[in-house]
Amino acid sequence: MINIVFAARPEKFHLYEAHLKRCLSHKGIAANLTTACAPEDVDYLIYAPDSTIQDLTPYTRCKAVLSLWAGVETFVGNETLTQPLCRMVDSGLRQGMTEWVTGHTLRYHLGMDQHIVNPGQIWDEAHPPLAQDRPVTILGLGALGEACGTALSLLGFPVTGWSRTAKDVAGITCYHGPEGLGHALATAQILILLLPDTPQTENVLNSETLAQMPKGSVIINPGRGPLIDDKALISALKQGHISAACLDVFRVEPLPQDHPYWTLPNVTVTPHIASGTRAATAAEVVVSNIARGEQGLPFLHLVDRAARY
Repeated sequence: MINIVFAARPEKFHLYEAHLKRCLSHKGIAANLTTACAPEDVDYLIYAPDSTIQDLTPYTRCKAVLSLWAGVETFVGNETLTQPLCRMVDSGLRQGMTEWVTGHTLRYHLGMDQHIVNPGQIWDEAHPPLAQDRPVTILGLGALGEACGTALSLLGFPVTGWSRTAKDVAGITCYHGPEGLGHALATAQILILLLPDTPQTENVLNSETLAQMPKGSVIINPGRGPLIDDKALISALKQGHISAACLDVFRVEPLPQDHPYWTLPNVTVTPHIASGTRAATAAEVVVSNIARGEQGLPFLHLVDRAARY
């Protein structure tokens, strides 16, 4: 029997316990699933970076740290982490992000805000363009970026994607590297940020890159707060170069009440709700990796320590 420790916030255990036990039983894995165990006896850690466990030195038998979060940037640099680290790539998280991104893309594409909040009772019969005439760019073509891009492409939007390294995704015009970023931004009437938070991606959206976007563009950020130079975006919003922004993630969360984003009329603030890990589907991902570990197979979704994602 193997020992599996749930090393996330204790109040989360009741959400995951039944799903994890179901998946373990389905895989035929005999396990002691617990929130506490002698570190030297632990075979797997089901982990969230906000766990009380931060020193992994005693976990000498641990075969893998299985993160419940898609983002691992706050933990990957932990010097005591010598075990393989697997990030969460979850169908529920992917579906939730696709729905949120698609919804807000359509919101701006169709100009819904002017009718939902219309105190002046303005009657404007102008039709929005068709999706085929509204280019969308996604920065970040990982599992979430690819899923969102594919969904938008199927709705008829011309989708451009950019990543640090070369990608080939059906239905998406792909660019990569520093030179490719300018090409990706040049047509971005709606820009969606889904990059990881790394030293290389911090402030990827700054005064220089914002200037490369078409005037009147919209920015949607469900990715990571540090991707945006906030001062540069606020300036672009006030000047009208960027017409609107929907921001779900921030450098400091909760977003301080005195932050300018709260009061800018062309900014929507959402409280980091674009998507999240769902216990039922996340349990399947975690247990599948445990099964692979027990069979001596390579783990899925391994984090590249150098790239930090």
